Amino acid sequence: MRLSDGFTLLEALVSMTVVAILAALAAPAFASFHLDAKRTATVNEFFHSVFLARSEAAKRGEVASVCRSEDGNTCASREVPWTVGWIVFVNLDRDEPAERDPNEPLLAVYGAREGVTITSNRVTYSFRPTVQGVVNGTIVFCDRRGSEHARAIIISHTGRPRVARRDASGRALPCP
Repeated sequence: MRLSDGFTLLEALVSMTVVAILAALAAPAFASFHLDAKRTATVNEFFHSVFLARSEAAKRGEVASVCRSEDGNTCASREVPWTVGWIVFVNLDRDEPAERDPNEPLLAVYGAREGVTITSNRVTYSFRPTVQGVVNGTIVFCDRRGSEHARAIIISHTGRPRVARRDASGRALPCP
């Protein structure tokens, strides 16, 4: 009698059961990895926008500002969340809070974010070419997992940003 080179029904069912169990065990890790990647990308883009504004202020000898923006062209009101996106521009008239006027050069546009909440204790961030004055602040990035997985960009009085897992006082970051 000749043996077949295939699988029996029992062998196929056992193999599929093992694969299903492994997939069920791996799914939460992949979901967490996906949330981490989304939060990290958002933090990195905001961090980049802060460095861009800071370096452009020094290079141009003008104030450069970061503000939330719904349309990618003008600053949005304080009621609009940062998750709608933000812009970096040269703030020629040095208004505070910063408002982009039609003649002010637009340096970068960052689009809307989904799955991440962004809160800040400032309406806008303005960087001066030499002396810093009112740039310090904290921007908190949260997802559905809450404070334990939150990150913050803390901007010092001199305009230097750093990423942190806790606030400037060492407390857990507040998430909505």
